[in-house]
Amino acid sequence: MTDTQDEPLRLLIHAPDEPSLARARNNARNLLSAEPSAAVEIVLNGPAVAAALAMPDETDRLLRLCANTLANQDLEAPIEIARVKAAVLYIAQRQRDGWAYMRA
Repeated sequence: MTDTQDEPLRLLIHAPDEPSLARARNNARNLLSAEPSAAVEIVLNGPAVAAALAMPDETDRLLRLCANTLANQDLEAPIEIARVKAAVLYIAQRQRDGWAYMRA
């Protein structure tokens, strides 16, 4: 067994709708408050993308917006908010790279 306690926590929180976006933002704030060295990202797709754009928040730096959703919903996002090619691909890649996954 490998000792992983020296490695920072890496959590990917998935939010596909508006209620889960609110939970994801709270979860991220709570985790970073309890474990400041943690790496946290919130990947959004579906209705959560429009909700995030309509409700800016200090957690926007953690967001990863699905480019497919942006295109399918004809949405524009500020350049400061990161995009990923496809939420499903990004989730799979992060899990492959050892990130923990949580659906908000």
